[in-house]
Amino acid sequence: MAEEQNHNEAGEVAPSTVDKQAPSVAEEHAPSTDSPQATDIPTANAPDPKAVNSETNPNAAKVAAASPKREKPAAKDATDEKPAAKAAAKKEKAPSVEDKPFVEFIEQDYLPAVQKAIAKEGVKDLQLSFAKQKLPIVGFQSAEECWQVVGRWQNGLRQFNLYFPDEDIQGKKGFSCNEGKKPSTLESFLIDERKITLDLLIFGLVQRLNGQKWLGLN
Repeated sequence: MAEEQNHNEAGEVAPSTVDKQAPSVAEEHAPSTDSPQATDIPTANAPDPKAVNSETNPNAAKVAAASPKREKPAAKDATDEKPAAKAAAKKEKAPSVEDKPFVEFIEQDYLPAVQKAIAKEGVKDLQLSFAKQKLPIVGFQSAEECWQVVGRWQNGLRQFNLYFPDEDIQGKKGFSCNEGKKPSTLESFLIDERKITLDLLIFGLVQRLNGQKWLGLN
């Protein structure tokens, strides 16, 4: 009876168990080709999702759609102003004393101010009057009358007249003075001033009387 030969003696190589199992193991762990799978491998040609050009980057439209739009701040409504600012805007400027009617201004504001200003200069017996009368100028004949502020002291020895022929403190004005007799000249008064105020009318009169040396220690 012939002896059995093993595979090595017969020149045959026995199959390895590893080779038998390799195909089945590879197939079991191999990825399926039915659906695409994402990988972590960087690709040089992958478009930047932050790019905004939709023609070169198909993901740009998605990124733009997902980003919220920034709206411009609404214009400030005029009604949002503070109540105090509105009240200040509506508040009208108070009229000045110079805006009063002429007679009212002279009687209520100018005469008391003149009395006080001349008293400060040492004149204690000043008598003031305001009337519409003819000009008391020597040699001047006129039937017309004009408003005049007349001041007298020292028992009438010293007298001045301030004339307002236009019945307007911004109009023409004249001045005359005398000592115990009618004045012989009529002077212009504050003709170079563009706007006449209460203070300027007082200052001009006191300055003129000082020039006459009628005030203070004169």
